[in-house]
Formats: sequence, C-alpha cells, structure tokens
Amino acid sequence: MKFDLKADVLPHFLAISSFYLIVVLYFSPIVFEGKMMFQSDILQWEGSAKELLDHRESTGEEALWTNRMFGGMPAYLIHLAPKGDITNTIIKVLTLGLPHPISALFFGMVSMYLLLLCFKVRSVIALLGAWAFSFNTFNFLSLEAGHNAKIWAVCIVPLLLAGVHLAFTNKKLLGVVLTGLAVLLQLKFNHLQITYYTLLLVIVYGVGQLVLAYKQQQLPAFAKVTGMLLLAALIGVMGHAARLSSVLEYGTYSIRGERNLPAVNQNDTGLDKDYAFNWSNGKLETFTLLIPNYFGGASQEAVPKNSASEKALRANGVDNPQVNQFINGAPTYWGDQPFTGGPIYGGAVMIFLFVLGIIFAPPLYRNVFLSMTLLTLMLSWGKNLAWFNYLLFDYFPGYNKFRAVSMALGMTLFVIPLFGAIGLENVLGKSGEKETKKSFLIGVGITLGLIVLGIIFASWAGYQSSAPNSGYPDWLMAALKADRKSMLMSDAMRSGVFILISAVLLGLVLFNKLKTNYAALGIGILLLIDLWGINSRYLDKDSFTDNPSEQHFAATPADNKISADKDYFRVLNIQNPFNDARTSYRFNSIGGYHGAKMSRYNDLIDRILGTEINNFVKKAQEGDFDYKGIQTLNMLNTKYLMAGRAENAVFLNPEANGPAWFPESIEGTKTNEEEIEALTKVNTKLTATYNAPDNENQSISPGKGDISLSSYSPDVLTYKASVEKSGLAVFSEIYYPKGWKAFVDGQETPILRVNYLLRGLVLPEGDHQVEMRFEPTAYYRWELLSVIVQYLVVLSLLFAVFKNLNTQQDPTA
Repeated sequence: MKFDLKADVLPHFLAISSFYLIVVLYFSPIVFEGKMMFQSDILQWEGSAKELLDHRESTGEEALWTNRMFGGMPAYLIHLAPKGDITNTIIKVLTLGLPHPISALFFGMVSMYLLLLCFKVRSVIALLGAWAFSFNTFNFLSLEAGHNAKIWAVCIVPLLLAGVHLAFTNKKLLGVVLTGLAVLLQLKFNHLQITYYTLLLVIVYGVGQLVLAYKQQQLPAFAKVTGMLLLAALIGVMGHAARLSSVLEYGTYSIRGERNLPAVNQNDTGLDKDYAFNWSNGKLETFTLLIPNYFGGASQEAVPKNSASEKALRANGVDNPQVNQFINGAPTYWGDQPFTGGPIYGGAVMIFLFVLGIIFAPPLYRNVFLSMTLLTLMLSWGKNLAWFNYLLFDYFPGYNKFRAVSMALGMTLFVIPLFGAIGLENVLGKSGEKETKKSFLIGVGITLGLIVLGIIFASWAGYQSSAPNSGYPDWLMAALKADRKSMLMSDAMRSGVFILISAVLLGLVLFNKLKTNYAALGIGILLLIDLWGINSRYLDKDSFTDNPSEQHFAATPADNKISADKDYFRVLNIQNPFNDARTSYRFNSIGGYHGAKMSRYNDLIDRILGTEINNFVKKAQEGDFDYKGIQTLNMLNTKYLMAGRAENAVFLNPEANGPAWFPESIEGTKTNEEEIEALTKVNTKLTATYNAPDNENQSISPGKGDISLSSYSPDVLTYKASVEKSGLAVFSEIYYPKGWKAFVDGQETPILRVNYLLRGLVLPEGDHQVEMRFEPTAYYRWELLSVIVQYLVVLSLLFAVFKNLNTQQDPTA
C-alpha cells in the first residue's frame, strides 16, 4: 500500500490542530494568562483533599485516610495518586500538554474523530462531529460547576466504542487494545456512574452486532470477539484494582450501601429514592437539545432591558435597586429540576443532521443509535418516567448507587453527534440517487416541525412549572411568563435559522452547485458558531480569575483563632456544615462535602446531629450556650463551634470529650435502632453504648485510667494509656472495619464499634502504647499488580499500532 502524505496524514493533522486551536482560543485566559475557572466543586475538593496533599508533600507518602471530612473517611474516595501510576503521564502525552481540565475537551474531540473514522466517515465530517461532541453545553456547564471527572469520563466514551467497533470490524488486535486503554483511562477518573452508562451503550451496540452475526451465521466469531473485549475490559479494570477494590469495599458502608436503620418505602441497600432522582430531566425539557432557552435557561438569568418583568416591576413602584437586582438574576427557569446552571443543548445543526441520520443511515446503525438515544433520554427523565426508572432502581444491579440521573444526557450528547455525522456522510454518499432530494426535504421539514411542536407544547404548559415560584404576585408571574416565552421564541428562531442555512448548503451539494467538502466545512463552522454562542452565555471571560482558591481559603480571624490551638480536635461550622468543605481545608471537620458519606455517619446527621445543632443554636441565640446538650458532638471531640468569619464567631466547647476516654458505664443494646436511640439519652463522656451482636457478642466492662494522643498523622494515631482498671476505652475516631487495626504494645487488638460509630478498645491494666493504623488489605493486595497492568496496556498499544501500520504498508497484507 503506497503511503501518501497529503491524503493519509495532512487531513488528520489539520483536524487535530483545529481541536487544539479551538480549545486554546476559547480558554485563552487559562492557556496564556495562567488564570483559572471558578469551579465550586473543585474548591470543595481542594478543601477536602488539603490534608492528603500536605501529607504527601511533607512525607512523600500517600495517606489512605483523612480526618478532615465527616469525622474521618477513606482518602481514596477523595484523592489518590499511587506510586508508579502512569495514567497521568498517558493523559499528558495524549493531550499534548494542555492544562487540566480543558485537556478533556481536546481528548474528547480526538477520540470522537477517531471513532467516526472507524465508522468510515470522511475526515471533514468527522471533524464537525468531534467539534459538536466536545462543545456541547453539558460539558461546558460541567466545567463551570467543577465536575471535571465527569467530563473526562464522558470524553473517553468515543475511544472505548472505537475500540469495540474496530474489534467487530476485522481490526481485532487494535480494537481490543484500544478498549483496554479506554477502560483504564475512564476508570482513572473514578466516575462510576458514567462508566455504568457507558456499559449500557456498549451492550446496546453489542446487541446490534449479535443480530448482525445471527443473520450472517457468524455467531462463533461474535462470541470470540466478545470474549476478547471482555478480557480487555478486565485488564483495564485491573489497572486500578487497588483503588477500585477499596472503593467497592467501602460502598457497603456508605450511603450507597446497606441501610443500618429501617426506612419506609425504601430498598434495603442503595441511595434514598427521592435523593437519587431529585435531579430528573423533564420530558418536555428534552427540547433544550434543539432550543437552548426552551425552559428559560439557567435557574437565574439576566433578562433584557425593557423586559416584561422590568416594566411590571417599575409599573408597580418597585425601587430601582430592587428592579436591577431582579432582572439581573430573574427566575426564568421553569423546568422540573431543583435548579440548573443552564440548558443541555446539543446544537440545532447537529439535531438536524441526526434527523437525516434516521432517514439515510443503514438500518443497523439507525436501530443501534436510536436505541441508545431513547435509552439515555429515558434514564435522564428519572422520576418523570417512574415506571421505567424505579424498576431499574429497584432491580437492576448497582443502579441504586447513583444519583442526579439527568447526567445521562451527557451520553445522549455523545450519540447525537456520532449519529449526526454518520447521517451527513450517508446523505452526501447518496447525493446522486433519485430519492435523496425528496428524503432530504422531508428531513428538513421534520426538524423545523420539531421546533414548531416544541413551541406549541410550551404554550400548553403555560411557561410555568408544576411547582410555581412561591411568593411572587400574579402580576409579576404574568410578566415572568412573558419573558420566558420571549426567550423561547428568540432561541427557536435562532435554531431555525441555523438549520435553514445548513439545509441550503446541503441542498447546493445535492443540486451540484457546491463541492461536498466546502459544504461540510461550512456546516461545521455554523455548528461551531452556534455552540460557541450558547456556551459563552454561561462560561465567558468573566468566568476566569487569577486564583479562586486564594480568596476562597484565605484565613479569616475565626480561622486564625482556632489555628492557634495545636491540640487534636474537630470543628463544627454551624453555617451549612454538611455541604461545605472549606472548614476541612484547615481543620478536622464534623462536616464536609461528599456524595458517598459513611452510612452510619449519615444516620447520625439525620437522627441526632441536625437536631442537636439546631437546639444548640436556638438556645445560644437566647444567651444559653448549652454545651452539655450536644453530647454527640462532644463524643466527636468537637472543641470549637464556628458561626462566622469573625474572631468572636468562634466558641470554645469546654465539654468536648477529647481524643479518647474511659467511660464509667456501658449501656448494652441489641440493634442499631436501639443503639442510636440510646445515644440520644446518655452523657457520652460517662456512658458508652455497645451493640454486642455487632461485635461478635464479646463481653466488655468499663475501664479506668488516663489516655492521651501522643502523635498524629492521617492514617496513624498513637496514644499513651495509663490503665488503672482493665476495660473499655472509647476513641473519638470513626469506626471502619476494612483497614483500621489497633496495636497495644505491638500486639494486635480487636477494634470494637461503640457509640454507634466510634472505635473502642479493651485495654489491660498498666502503662501502654496504643497505635491505630489504617492498612486496608484490599488496597495493598492489588497495588503492585495495578501498576504492572498499566505498563502492560501501554506496551500492548504500541505493539498494536506498530503492527497495524506494518500491515497497511505491506502490499501482500
């Protein structure tokens, strides 16, 4: 096979260069000025990971536990960079040094481009499909929020399907190796919900291949390829075996695992159903894929000057400052979700091409990709399609571990540009056929008809959600509805224009008035202008700042006052304690920010801590600081309560139990319900609760003596104990049986669970050194193998690429 630089290299070089250039141009403040995006979730992560990063910097070691979040939890749920892990290097090489997280968009474009080439789509069309995939608003809104891992996981999906498709289309070695690499990279980002959705799409694709194999009487060949792909996926999984095995092990003990307390109308395992489906996309909200402001955009949007809302406010005598405040953040969104950062928009041009794909694509692809689209839309509807999604939640393995199901739209916006590009390829490939023009015009009519249909449905819905905005007078609601309608009509017109221009370009090709490549490139530019314009509504130059962390985590007078105390303790930030990790940046925190809290700790929040904190605040506002009334906080060694940023907003709790103590009595219980109820009634310094059946019915008695913490690191705590009477000592540390080990003078001693979620030890008389170490067997068992597998995947990729190139250049091959 003769090698042609112009034909074989130049188109791909230009395509990849365009991907790089587009990312650099849009995010030029990051690339050229060193600025950063204000990403709320990343700031939360920085707070939660600070202890781990500091520990690595000072010791060179990875801590596998942190005490900064929710009293204490495994670190591999927050941040982990194992020694020898090469996935960061792989990502850096493949993204040509672009900074994180915008490198994900570049990677997504390259992987989608590769996937479309695998489907025999010409490079200029693959180019626009790649642009559409990475530049949809799902990715940009996720960037703004700081959902970097989710974006990366989505952007790796095309690479994975490319591998699967190659394996089924006579490129077995290369396809299998690419599949293994994609699984390895996707699991690096630990977004198992996106990985779950990816698996569902691969299954749909596999069913299509199974049907094809059956028709062609090639079932043995199908089984062989399937087996090879399963092996490749397993190898990719093994590249993260240490972390994944530890995370899966933890899952049983998290809010996504088994329940400790009975719950009405809920499964025995998994998330609370209402919590899981709280963010469910409305069925009508699907129209935002075509019309961005169909449901009013973000939860709060600036409405134009002289809008209906502004006129109504002024007509009713509202002060000018209040008018400006309202119109700069009007509640324009009227969808079903609690709030949203903006619409999930796939591009009107790409929706048009998707419709053409339905008409022109081969039946196999049409059936497969329509099934994928319908499945992901149904998943995103969540509670709005309860019969389907509740069935999955109750019976589908692992599905009840996930929440915010509207993120399935990220997978919809993977399928739409993929099938849209395939549709365009097939239209152009059939441009000489007699029926093409007629079918093409039908496609134009269908797409424009969807816009008209959307307008009609919105009118019927009245531009108001089923849960109307409370507190607004009728005259203001009427004005808001008028503004919502205006926003919808404006974007509907906008989408229609983009569709019509694209249709004209394609029509010129069909009537031999314009070259194919020029038309495809023109459509691509239109698509890019469309998406760029919508994205800039939510992520513009004002979204970049010098260093948001410096401002967010700048020490306050309250922080400085607490930091002066060098003892070991925890801090409660009374202001939003369980959804904010700023406190965790400096202190061991009672609260934090994480979607997989330990189940027992969540029980404590729901059943005791919430009420305890509220009662304390109520009394404190009346001048009564009832520190003895916060017994659960006391047992968690909550020495400081913080109610603001000023120095006088810090309150020292004299009743905190300290790092460890000997209770005077033990109250026995037989169930979790009994134990958590008993915990609300006892003085935790004097009495410990003990569930003997959960501790192998070990008989214990209270001890007596003194015990103090002598040294601390995140996963090693050392105590000095002087025991007058043998018996139970209670530690203000969270109980987690999969890794924590206790040693008394070097001899391992069983850790008991006491006070519902704390650690307890039975100590003998005398002076002792007590050490607690976090050494999860699941992690250390697979640590070395994980690194070896990663190198194996990279070497296999290099071999497969080398062999494929040799095969292409061998004329006898």
